[in-house]
Amino acid sequence: MALLALTFASAGCESEPPPKSTRISKHYDGRFADTINYESFGTTSELSCADGKSLNVAGSNNRLTVRGRCETVSVPGADNRITLDRVDKSLTVSGLNNSVIYRSGDPTVDDRGSGNNITDRR
Repeated sequence: MALLALTFASAGCESEPPPKSTRISKHYDGRFADTINYESFGTTSELSCADGKSLNVAGSNNRLTVRGRCETVSVPGADNRITLDRVDKSLTVSGLNNSVIYRSGDPTVDDRGSGNNITDRR
């Protein structure tokens, strides 16, 4: 009986290619809605701020399309290409060589990094 259990336990351990390094976490920041922390490298993704979440992009070399209304957006990562539907309160880019486009909203924009391009496409 024990041998049978070992056979089943090891059957699920077959070698699989590792997934791309993507980490998306959410936490309640006590003020508004959840904050989405995007910590990935070299991915193309679509995210949703829904109706008022905050977004933090700490990864590098990503292409992100962000739908919905973001309360705040922070980009400490590098070499990201980010298109946002809407940013309401603040957009802070402290990383390097990021390209950020927002299509609506009236955020305060703070470029604290180097080589960043922030475009208002209203």
